[in-house]
Amino acid sequence: MLYLAYQAQSDLLNPARMLAQSALAAIGARAMSGQPVDWRATAAAYEMVTRAGLTHERPPYHIESVREGNRDVPVTEEVVLTLPFGSLLRFRKDSDVPQAKVLVVAPMSGHFATLLRNTVATLLRDHDVYITDWHNARDVSLEAGPFGYDDYVDTLIRFVETLGADTHIVAVCQPCVQVLTAAAVMAQSGSPFQPRSMTLMAGPVDTRINPTTVNKLATDKPIEWFRRNLIATVPSRFPGGGRKVYPGFVQLGAFVAMNMQRHVNAHIDMFLHLATGETEEAQKIKSFYDEYFAVLDLPAEFYLETVQWIFQEARLAARTLTYRGEPVDCRAIRRTALLTVEGERDDICSLGQTSAAHDLCSGLKPFRKRHHMQAGVGHYGVFSGRKWEGQIYPIVRNMILANS
Repeated sequence: MLYLAYQAQSDLLNPARMLAQSALAAIGARAMSGQPVDWRATAAAYEMVTRAGLTHERPPYHIESVREGNRDVPVTEEVVLTLPFGSLLRFRKDSDVPQAKVLVVAPMSGHFATLLRNTVATLLRDHDVYITDWHNARDVSLEAGPFGYDDYVDTLIRFVETLGADTHIVAVCQPCVQVLTAAAVMAQSGSPFQPRSMTLMAGPVDTRINPTTVNKLATDKPIEWFRRNLIATVPSRFPGGGRKVYPGFVQLGAFVAMNMQRHVNAHIDMFLHLATGETEEAQKIKSFYDEYFAVLDLPAEFYLETVQWIFQEARLAARTLTYRGEPVDCRAIRRTALLTVEGERDDICSLGQTSAAHDLCSGLKPFRKRHHMQAGVGHYGVFSGRKWEGQIYPIVRNMILANS
C-alpha cells in the first residue's frame, strides 16, 4: 500500500506539472531575461511547479572532459559489463597514456552513483576509472531473483575479476564493509585477482565505535520493525513489479524531514533567483536538487541485511560475518594495501568507525597500511569538494601509485 499511495499522489500531480511545463514553454526564455519582473516571476512560479516531484531515472554524470597534463581530454562512458542489479561503467579517456585502473564502489543507497561524480572526475586526472553503476530495483524483473549482501559481494568480485589483477578500489561510505568482505573472500580463496589496494572512505566498518545519530536510529528498533514498516512492493506497472524494496522516496523523506527548514529556504531562494533573473545562482540550487530528488529503490534483502549485519550487529568487526555460509576472515588479506580516510566532523560515520579496518586486517605489513583523518570536513567533504581535491586526493593517488 505504501508504494501504491506514493505513486497515486505522484500521478495526481502529473497534470499540473504538464500544464506548468506548457505554460513555461509558451512564455519562453525571454521571460527569464530582459522582460518585466512580473513575467519572470510568473515563469519562475511555473518552473517551481514543474519541479514538484521526484525522478526515478539516473541523472547524467556530466563528465565530458578531464584535464590531463596541459590539455583537456574528452571522456565517454562505456558499459563494460551489465548484470541485473548493476553495471560496470568505464569513463574512457581519449588518451593513450597507460594509467592504473581504479574501481569506484558507490553506495547502493536511496540515490544513484552519480552522487560521486566529483570523486570520479578528480580520480580521472591520473587514473583509468570505473564505477559500480547500481540499477533501480523497481526496474529489475523478479526473474533476476533476490539481491542480498552476499550477492553484492559477488558483484564486486565479478567486477574486479573483469578488470584484472592490477585493479585498485576506492569505496565510499556504506560499501566499505562489502569491499573488505570481498577482499577477504578473495584472499581466503587465493584468488589471482586480489586488488592491489583498497581505499575506504567514511565507511561504517565498526558502528559500535562513537555511535552517531544515524547508527542509533538503526539500533533503536528490532529488524522486524524495519521489515514491517519500511519495505514496500513495487506496483505491477513497473518492470520490477512484485519485487520487495526499500523505496528511495522513504529514505529521501527521512533526510528531508531532518533538515526541513533548510530545504524550504533553498526552494524559496531558488524562486527568488529565478524571479529576479539571477539564473546562475538558481542553477546551482537546481543542480543540487536534480541529484537529490533522483531516487533509487533498494532490494529489500540487501537493505535489511545491511541494517542488521552492519549497523545492528557489526558482524564484520565482531568477526561473526559469513559469506555463503563460510566465516569471513580479514586477517587473510596480505596483498591488498589499505588506506582509510575519515572526516573530523563526520556525523554519519564518526571517527574510528572506518579506521577499525586496520585492526581487522592484522595480516597486512605496516608499510601496506595508512590512515588519514581530514580536519574540518564532514561526511560528504571526505569525497567531494575543495579539501577532497586538494588534500585527500593526493594521499589516495600516492597510495595507488605506491602499489601499482
